[in-house]
Amino acid sequence: MAERAECIDHFLAVEGWSGATRMLLADDASGRRYLRLCRDSDSAILMDSAHKEVTAFCFAARQLKALGLSVPEIYAEDAALRLLLLEDFGDLTFTYCLDAGTGPDEGLLYGLAVDLLAALGHAPVSDGFSVMDQDYLAREIRLFAEWWPSEDCTDLTTEVESWVAAWREAHDLALTVPSCLALRDFHASNLMWLEERDGIAKVGLLDFQDAVIAPLPYDLVSLLKDVRRDLPEGLEANMIARFAKAYPAIEAEAFSAAYAILGAHRNLRIAGVFVRLAQCDDKPGYLKYLPRVWRHIEADLAHPVLAPVNEWLERHVPPDRRRVAP
Repeated sequence: MAERAECIDHFLAVEGWSGATRMLLADDASGRRYLRLCRDSDSAILMDSAHKEVTAFCFAARQLKALGLSVPEIYAEDAALRLLLLEDFGDLTFTYCLDAGTGPDEGLLYGLAVDLLAALGHAPVSDGFSVMDQDYLAREIRLFAEWWPSEDCTDLTTEVESWVAAWREAHDLALTVPSCLALRDFHASNLMWLEERDGIAKVGLLDFQDAVIAPLPYDLVSLLKDVRRDLPEGLEANMIARFAKAYPAIEAEAFSAAYAILGAHRNLRIAGVFVRLAQCDDKPGYLKYLPRVWRHIEADLAHPVLAPVNEWLERHVPPDRRRVAP
């Protein structure tokens, strides 16, 4: 810890921020820390990514900025030390705006976010991003069987291959939908309200270092099937319709199937990740989201294309084993 602190002190001194006050804002599931630096009337954000490289964040930030989207300006970077000095977007996350009852309402905020996704879906994609293909999806979905359930339930690790097989047809179907750049963690807590900007640039983007080329509905699912908050009745359907208008050539049935598949896939992966974070990283706070995660999963499992997945879950993780916090 002392050595890391010395590295940070040196980095900030070189960049002219050695005398700045520091306030810890947050850390995330990956172990990154974010500190606000204040110096006279200026502020910046220090990203301390001790255990994760920062080159992917920088690459994605530059690609997104080139598309006219609002990402934090990178003031300074040290790839070897895994430190970044970033523009400070302030405190107005979508989550804060909605919970505090200040600023725009859900309709405006989510509408702008959906418009951003529609624009991103039409934008050219640069080389250098990973592609969400069948192998990628199989690796992700394995996480559920590898980590769920916990001590009080049957070990599922022996069923990993049958679990992956249950998904194969659904994954193939989801991949028939056109692809675009997806940020992967596109939800209210990672979106900033930048009132002084125009159009979709009012939406500030955070946490996009895992961006991947994925089927069009992926980030829409991330936004509307948010594991951290419930949406007002009817908002999800309205936002899906708003997004779909930007892609009239995609058949409604195919889009609906892909949305359900990617929704169930994403949230089952998240369920496994949350258990892993609790068991391995001493982060039990994520477990409080599991009831909502399972509500999203079960809503998507109603789609006929997910019948093999639903049948597997009924055999191995029946409803009474889904809402008990591991």
